Amino acid sequence: MTIRLHDTSARKIRDFVPLTPGCVSIYLCGATVQAAPHIGHIRSGLNFDIMRRWFTYRGYEVTFVRNVTDIDDKIIKKAAEQGRPWWSIGYENERAFNDGYSALGCLPPTYEPRATGHVTEMVEMMRGLIERGHAYESEGNVYFDVRSFPGYLELSNQELDNLLQPESDGETGKRDPRDFAMWKAAKPGEPSWETPWGRGRPGWHLECSAMAHKYLGTAFDIHGGGIDLIFPHHENEIAQAKAFGDEFATYWVHNSWVTMSGEKMSKSLGNSVLVSEMVKEWRPIVLRYYLGTPHYRSTIEYSEEALREAESAFARIEGFVQRVTEMAGKAVNPADEVPPAFAEAMDDDLGVPQALAIVHTTVRQGNSALAADDKDAAIARLAEVRAMLGVLGLDPLDPLWAGESDRGEELHGAVDTLVRLVLEQRESARARKDWATADAIRDQLGQSGLVIEDSPTGPRWTLGPR
Repeated sequence: MTIRLHDTSARKIRDFVPLTPGCVSIYLCGATVQAAPHIGHIRSGLNFDIMRRWFTYRGYEVTFVRNVTDIDDKIIKKAAEQGRPWWSIGYENERAFNDGYSALGCLPPTYEPRATGHVTEMVEMMRGLIERGHAYESEGNVYFDVRSFPGYLELSNQELDNLLQPESDGETGKRDPRDFAMWKAAKPGEPSWETPWGRGRPGWHLECSAMAHKYLGTAFDIHGGGIDLIFPHHENEIAQAKAFGDEFATYWVHNSWVTMSGEKMSKSLGNSVLVSEMVKEWRPIVLRYYLGTPHYRSTIEYSEEALREAESAFARIEGFVQRVTEMAGKAVNPADEVPPAFAEAMDDDLGVPQALAIVHTTVRQGNSALAADDKDAAIARLAEVRAMLGVLGLDPLDPLWAGESDRGEELHGAVDTLVRLVLEQRESARARKDWATADAIRDQLGQSGLVIEDSPTGPRWTLGPR
C-alpha cells in the first residue's frame, strides 16, 4: 500500500513517504476571516478532510493544523468600512467558518491557531532572518530580501525579473520592489504590537511560516491550500521558513476553485454563494457530496442543476442504505475494510470520483440482491457501502449526521401519518383491482415530491429530489 499525491513543487504525482513512519503532519491554510464563507472557501476544508480521513483509514496518526488569519489588510479595511472593531469582525466570521465546516461534516483540526496569538513567534522568526541577512528593517517595516534566497519562485515557476509582487499601502523603504513585507509599521487607528523595530502588525505570509514552525516543527509532511495561494502566499512562506533554517513542507497539495460562469467564486466579484444560505436550501450531506466528490484538482462549475444531480445521486445511495437497514431490522455495521478497487482509487492521488464509482456499483449490486431476496448479499453490500461512505464522510447513519436526521422529526411524523392514510386508500383500490385509482393516488403523491415504493412489507415513501 502506497498513497500517492500530486506535489505542486515537483509538478508530478509522487509516492508519499512520511518523515516519521506511521505519522503524517498536515498544515492547511485556513480562513481569512474578513467575511462569512462561501462554498469555494469550504471546498478546501472538505478536500483536506477527506485526505485526513483516508490517511487515518490507512493507519496513520494524523496531526492536522488549520490556521485562522484573524488580522490582515482585508479585515482592517472591513472594520473601517463598517465602523466596527477589527477583532469583532474576525471573531464573528471565524465562528461562521467553523459553523460551515461542522455543517458539512469536517472533523475538527488537531490545532487551529489564530495569527494574533503568535506574534512572539513571528518576532523571533524576523529577528533570525535579519541576523542571517535575509530580511531588513526600513521605516518601521520589515521586508524579506528575495534576492538573498536562491530558491525563490521555484514553487510557482516564475522568473524573478518578470515578478510583480502584490503590495498594500504603506510599504515604503524597500530596497527592491520585489521584496515582500513581513511586518508593517503601525498606522493611526490600526491594531499594532510592539517589536524591536517599533509598533506594527504582521504580514500575511509571516503568520503561516511562524505557526507551521510552532505546531509542526522545522519539517512536516504536507502543506495544503487553494491554487490561488501558490503565489504569493506559499512562495513567500517557503522563502521565510527555509531562509530561517526550516526544511518546511515535503509535499505541496493544492485544490482547485469553485467557479461561477467561469470566474473564481469570490466576494469581491459578487458571485459567491454563502454556506449559511446554502444549508437552508440543501441538506448539508448533499452539499458535502456535491463539493467533496469531484477530484480535488478539478474545477467545480457551480449550478443548481449540478446540485440537483448530486442530490439525486446521493438519494440513490441513501435509499439503498435505508432499505437494507429496514430489511435487516437493525443497524448493519461498516465492513472492516473497503473494497480493493475503492482503496486503489483513493491511494492514487485521492481519486474520489473513481472511488465513488465503486460505491455506486456496490449499491447496484445490493439492489439486485434485494430484488432477488438475497438478504445476506444485500447486508454484505451495505457493510461495504458504509465503510466507503465513512471514508468520504458521507455515511447517512454516522452519528455525525444525526442532527440532520433529527431536524423536523415531529413534522416527519405528522407527514408520515397523513401519507399513510392516503396509501391505505391506494391499497384498498389495489385490493379491489381499481388500478386507475391506485395509479392516480401514486401520481398525485409524486407530484407532491414523494416517491412511493412497493416493498414486500408494504408501500414506503421517501422525499424525492427537488
